[in-house]
Amino acid sequence: MPALSPALLPALLLVLPLLLAANPIVAAETWLDVDTSELTLSVMEDAAVVHTFEEIAIGRNGVSTARQQGDETTPLGSYRIRKINNESRFHLFFGFNYPTMDQATEALKARRITSEDWQAINAAHLQGREPPADTPLGGYIGIHGVGAGDPRIHEDYNWTEGCIALTNAQVDELARWIKPGMRVVVR
Repeated sequence: MPALSPALLPALLLVLPLLLAANPIVAAETWLDVDTSELTLSVMEDAAVVHTFEEIAIGRNGVSTARQQGDETTPLGSYRIRKINNESRFHLFFGFNYPTMDQATEALKARRITSEDWQAINAAHLQGREPPADTPLGGYIGIHGVGAGDPRIHEDYNWTEGCIALTNAQVDELARWIKPGMRVVVR
């Protein structure tokens, strides 16, 4: 390779920022894809599957686009990891920002929550806090292990009150990818 001429250095210094701006180095997004029909949770890097956990469990009553507190359904949607609890009774718990503002707004329009409920959810999101769980939409939705529960039930049933459950070993393995703010798509 020929040596760079000292006369070209000023021109290169002017052009290099333009080249970098036109071709920025963008890190791949690591996110989670929960397929509730196949009962799998995949760790994704952009569009590529990095790892898949099989035989996950979801809510006892399946999934819902309009979850209500106590209905034992897993809400479909796109979330962010808001909370990591390493001392959960379910071994580990990765809490979502459920309900999202879109879900709260839809529920307000459908009169499933009051304007006070909507305001409480909005205030939590604006302050970076976990949304309240005491509205009609419920809360404390996330990914967790079995904890001290019977692993045989996990093998045979969808058993949660709305969360996504993995075995304790699976959730320990998943933990290496989890970061606050990580996107989770439940479909």
